[in-house]
Amino acid sequence: HVQLVESGGGSVQAGGSLRLSCSAPKNIISDYFMGWFRQAPGKEREGVASIDRYGRTKTDYIDSVNYEDFVKGRFTISQDNAKTTLYLQMNSLKPEDTAVYYCAAIIQCRANWDETGTYNYWGQGTQVTVS
Repeated sequence: HVQLVESGGGSVQAGGSLRLSCSAPKNIISDYFMGWFRQAPGKEREGVASIDRYGRTKTDYIDSVNYEDFVKGRFTISQDNAKTTLYLQMNSLKPEDTAVYYCAAIIQCRANWDETGTYNYWGQGTQVTVS
C-alpha cells in the first residue's frame, strides 16, 4: 500500500499563491507516475497536472509534465531531488480554483493522465479556498 499525504492548503485571496506538497515513501515519487487532481463542491474530480521523471541520477533526468489548460502558466508541478515530495506551486489563484486538491500515483500511466481511473493510490486531500 502506498500512502500519500498532502499538505499546504489554506485560504488565500485572489491573485495569491500557495504551494501544495505531497509526501510519499522513498522512491515512490521517482518511480511512479504522479498527478494532482482537484474536486470542487458538487463537481467531479478533475485532473490538474502530472509528472513523470526519466533518469536515475540527481542531475541527469527529464521531467515530462502535463497541465490542464485552466492552470497552464499559473501552476507548476515538480518533485524534489530527495524524491520524497511532490509539489504543486499555484500562482495567480482564482476563486474558481477553490477545491480539495489530491495527489495520486500509478506505477505506469497506461491511460489518460487526467482521468481518475488511471491512478490507484490517492492522498486524503487538502483544502484550497480562494476568495
